[in-house]
Amino acid sequence: MKAKWIAAMICLLMFSTAAVADNHGVSWESLSEGQREVLGQFADTWDRFPEERQARLARGAARWADMTDEQRQQAQGRFRAWRELDDSRRDAIRERAEAFRDLSPEEQQRIRKNFHRYRQMNQDRRQQLRDRYRRMTPEQRQHLRDRLHQRPPPRSRDGR
Repeated sequence: MKAKWIAAMICLLMFSTAAVADNHGVSWESLSEGQREVLGQFADTWDRFPEERQARLARGAARWADMTDEQRQQAQGRFRAWRELDDSRRDAIRERAEAFRDLSPEEQQRIRKNFHRYRQMNQDRRQQLRDRYRRMTPEQRQHLRDRLHQRPPPRSRDGR
C-alpha cells in the first residue's frame, strides 16, 4: 500500500514539474539513497526508461524526499483530487498548464501575482468575484479575457 502511495506521489510530482528534462539519462547509481528508496519499485526497469522520464522521476523523488510529513499529506490530497477528476477536466487542466508554460516569464509572474492577490482576499470578496463571473455571458467573459491580454504595459511612476 505504501508503495502505491509513493508511486502515486511520484506521478503527481511529475505532473507538477514544469522543468524540461535534460538530455542525459540518470543512472540508478547516481540517485541519492532517498531517491532510490522512493523509486525502489523501478530499480529493475530503470535503465529501460526514456531519459526524460528518468530525469522527471529523479526530480520528483528528490522533492518527495525533501518534503515534511505535512507537505506529503497535502501532496497526497492533491493527487487524490486529481485522480477523482474526469478525463476531460484533467485534459483541460493540462492544456492550461501548457499554455501557462508557453507565456513569457513576465506574463507568468503577472498571473502568479494576481492569483496570490486573489487568495489573499477574504472569502466573501472571492465569492462575489466568482458570482459576478458566472453571471457573465460567454461574450462578456471573452471580452474580459481579451481586454486583459491586450492591456497596455504599466506606466512608470513619472507618468510616461
